[in-house]
Amino acid sequence: MKAWQVNEWCEPEEMKLANIAVPEPKSGEVRIRNHAAALNFFDILQIQGKYQTKPPLPFTPGAEVAGVVDAVGPDVAHLSIGNRVMGSGGLGGFAEYTITPGARTFRIPDSLDFASAAAMQIVYLTSYLALKIRAAIKPQEWLLVHAAAGGVGSATMQLGKAFGARVIATAGTVDKLDFCLAQGADYTLNYCEANWVDHVKEITQGHGADVIYDPVGGDVFDLSTKCIAAEGRLLVIGFAGGRIPSIAANRILLKNISVVGCYWGGYLEHHPGFLAQAQADLFALYESGQIKPGVSQNYSLDEAVPALRALADRKTYGKVVLTVG
Repeated sequence: MKAWQVNEWCEPEEMKLANIAVPEPKSGEVRIRNHAAALNFFDILQIQGKYQTKPPLPFTPGAEVAGVVDAVGPDVAHLSIGNRVMGSGGLGGFAEYTITPGARTFRIPDSLDFASAAAMQIVYLTSYLALKIRAAIKPQEWLLVHAAAGGVGSATMQLGKAFGARVIATAGTVDKLDFCLAQGADYTLNYCEANWVDHVKEITQGHGADVIYDPVGGDVFDLSTKCIAAEGRLLVIGFAGGRIPSIAANRILLKNISVVGCYWGGYLEHHPGFLAQAQADLFALYESGQIKPGVSQNYSLDEAVPALRALADRKTYGKVVLTVG
């Protein structure tokens, strides 16, 4: 089968498209004949050797796929050959076939196409965990979503609206701000402008943002502490901006705010039952029309390098997907 291989820590351009053996599922695993594989920013970090966890070399990047079950290992009772599914194995997605744990593989509704299914799992689960569990967001609270035009940002906006929040979205270009409005944002702000913090205060009539969703870090995190509401929750999702920020504890104390980590892979290790329940809730929200997984750009499997480069250079919005086969 065709699969992208990372033989050493490198830039995406140095990956190799190779022919390797089709993998066989072990106990508790399934093999998916991929129709689509979604991209995430952390794929780039994994390729560069900069992610929290470093897979053994060589490896195939790509954490989420959708397709048809092609083989089933022992001890998998809920899936059969021929099922339309999406799955996340952490690695192995940028290939014609992928092995995923049965516990992280789900049958998809008939109305959900493969590209949208591949784009759904990680970003919506991350946002669901962040808003529903870690922030316990309430109806009518102000939700500030940074880098909202990205895949995880668009999922957060949709879920925020589904949970009854009032959504303020930030992005860096006019086109991305327009995209945020189309995803349900009530207000948009350009975080490249120096006075966006003041605008958050104006929009909320001095109250500030009750929940701030920050996948950027760096200066965006620092400035967010200046427009968070009393008893607000600042969600730490990632550090796409490059710099890992810090915060003076007196800021946390004086406004009674919470700085809350949200790493869904780590959360699953301690709450193994969370995944199935969360995914069932997300499918229900999808089927009721409250969320709509979408794909803004499609590339072929052979075009994984330019797709990753576009993502790294912030030239994409929404989710980017590789079409396989």
